[in-house]
Amino acid sequence: MSSIFLLMLISSTISIARSEVTPLRVFAKIPRNASEERQQVDDSTDSDLKIFYYDQNLDHFTFTPKSYMTFQQRYAIQSKHWAGANDNAPILAYLGEESSLETDLSVMTTVLHRYYGTSMPFGSGKEALKNASTLGYLNSAQALADYAAILLHVKEKYSADHSPIIVIGGSYGGMLAAWFRLKYPHIALGALASSAPLLYFQDTLPKHGYYYIVTKVFKETNESCYNTIRKSWEEIDRVAVKPNGLLILSKKFRICNTLNNTFELKNFLDTIYASAAQYNSNQYPVASLCEAINNGVNSENDLLGQIFAGVVYDRGNRSCYPLSVQPTEDSIAWKWQTCSEIVLPIGHDEQDTMFQTEPFRMDIKIDRCKLQYGVPPRPHWVTAYYGIQDVKLILRRFGSNIIFSNGLLDPYSVGGLSLSGHCLEERRRPRVAASSEEKRNRDYSVLDHKLQKGSQRF
Repeated sequence: MSSIFLLMLISSTISIARSEVTPLRVFAKIPRNASEERQQVDDSTDSDLKIFYYDQNLDHFTFTPKSYMTFQQRYAIQSKHWAGANDNAPILAYLGEESSLETDLSVMTTVLHRYYGTSMPFGSGKEALKNASTLGYLNSAQALADYAAILLHVKEKYSADHSPIIVIGGSYGGMLAAWFRLKYPHIALGALASSAPLLYFQDTLPKHGYYYIVTKVFKETNESCYNTIRKSWEEIDRVAVKPNGLLILSKKFRICNTLNNTFELKNFLDTIYASAAQYNSNQYPVASLCEAINNGVNSENDLLGQIFAGVVYDRGNRSCYPLSVQPTEDSIAWKWQTCSEIVLPIGHDEQDTMFQTEPFRMDIKIDRCKLQYGVPPRPHWVTAYYGIQDVKLILRRFGSNIIFSNGLLDPYSVGGLSLSGHCLEERRRPRVAASSEEKRNRDYSVLDHKLQKGSQRF
């Protein structure tokens, strides 16, 4: 695939370890011509990676005066390995997800999306993320239209009219890649959608949920660890009802501020276990976490001491552990998306035996979102707009050339379109498990075959 790499990035930022970068200023003005753009080469990255800014429309779907506001959307192009327009060499476009970009762009450049990083409408993150009136322009349909505008601009820029485009993404970005192929088949010849839970919506609920896989991974990795975690929830409840029970738990787990209730501690621990399962790599954090839990204390009767040993392994040995972190612009933006259209009904069901049962309740979700934003979520919108209720029919009629790649250890695989962590096969560094490396190579082999066939039609 040496001729395949005009790798490009549609992005709202390039940041360091997902930290904030000062947003670019955007003015409400008559938009300049789309071809008028500013170029900047980032000295901190590979000199072959060129970064540009594109004047993007605020709203692609209405024709009101406000919709003609623009903001500068950041994207980058790495053309070192591209064979060129004369050879009709393909363009790989990586569509980003709900976060800013990391600095390691030397192997593959990445594509991101409005409201994440520096591509902020309304001049700054503070203004863009202020309320539902400004956040309303943050949704997947607007993001796909952004990608379409920039991809067509890049083809024109490089005189690459006959170069097929393949879009790639992972997690939410994988959903975007699949949706882009469905909505813009005249622009993208194909898509690689990694760890994309397209069927995890109200109208297409899978048989098992997210925490079913988390439970399965822990039980199959280390049953003793699984049993310790399973029993710990009742032990937390037992201690909590004692006199000063919450204070005892706070000291036991070195919580920075005294617990107000057991939910705070349980949610903290839940996040540790779910993250270990979801972001499994060749270091296999579930096995390491379980080893810490099993061997963390001398007494087997100190159940909560064993659980705390897992906290120390996961978070490091600290004087105290905060239960919450300061929200970032990325997390604020993603919270809006999960309160508007990306409503994934994740709860603890009866078969999720490592956890206490607490099913997802849509009524509670709606009430919380209405309280925060003044508008309710639309849990049925994604399936209505992208039409995935009868996914086999949709793919047969409209969705050819999409590779759906899932890891069986990824909890989101329950909502994937095929039957080992989250987005593992598309990571840039070579630290991947052999089985995932082989799967990734198969994915790209299929992709190469599709490109060779598809290029003959352009």
